[in-house]
Amino acid sequence: SRCQGSGWLGELQTHGWESHSGNIIFLWPWSKGNFSNKDLMELGKLFHMFSTGFLQAFCNHASQWRFEYPFELQVVGGCDLHFGKGSVGYMRVAYQGSDFLSFQSNSWLPSPNGGSKAQHVCRLFNSDQITLEKIHRLLSDTCQRFLLGLLDAGKSYLQRQVKPEAWLSTGRNPGPGRLMLICHTSGFHPKSIWVMWMRGEQEHPGTQRSDILPNADGTWYLRASLDVQATETSDLSCRVKHSSLGGR
Repeated sequence: SRCQGSGWLGELQTHGWESHSGNIIFLWPWSKGNFSNKDLMELGKLFHMFSTGFLQAFCNHASQWRFEYPFELQVVGGCDLHFGKGSVGYMRVAYQGSDFLSFQSNSWLPSPNGGSKAQHVCRLFNSDQITLEKIHRLLSDTCQRFLLGLLDAGKSYLQRQVKPEAWLSTGRNPGPGRLMLICHTSGFHPKSIWVMWMRGEQEHPGTQRSDILPNADGTWYLRASLDVQATETSDLSCRVKHSSLGGR
């Protein structure tokens, strides 16, 4: 069996994980939050125990539960922080890419589409009261404390303002007498941005925007394209609005 793990703050990866040793890999100087090395070591041991326990249970009961090899399990757990309302913890398990189990309150519940397999697994997992309490404490208390410490330790990085760079190019010829104009915007942070092709002071309805994609350095990239007649480009411009630019 092979096990992989990672930790994320929104869309930013903050942690890796060595599954064979249970060691947490800290990808940023602030990735430890305000937890002590002892706290983090205990957390790593807990993740290691959960992962090996999950795999062991599935492997031990594979024939009884009619799991066919090879099979893939995906586990996601964390907490969403709502300021003024506390946090909401969650843990979900997928089997072969489909919802299978979810942890709610203090027990595991089968997914409606999990069938008898999910019901068998839930019965086994819910019989281990000690592990149930550990998961509940992890999601309801530990996760919130760690998240708050992480947000505080990484504040200067997470709230940084980086101005976008913009440049123009042409894309593949869309047809006779036409041009594909592309406005590239890159290197900005935070992610939220407004990019639009303009004709004079009017927004051009033909603007097509890509998804906002991550750069390797934690900033973002967006392209906005416009298919126009080659003779109608004289009063076109690309306009960018971003928090790092103030009101510009």
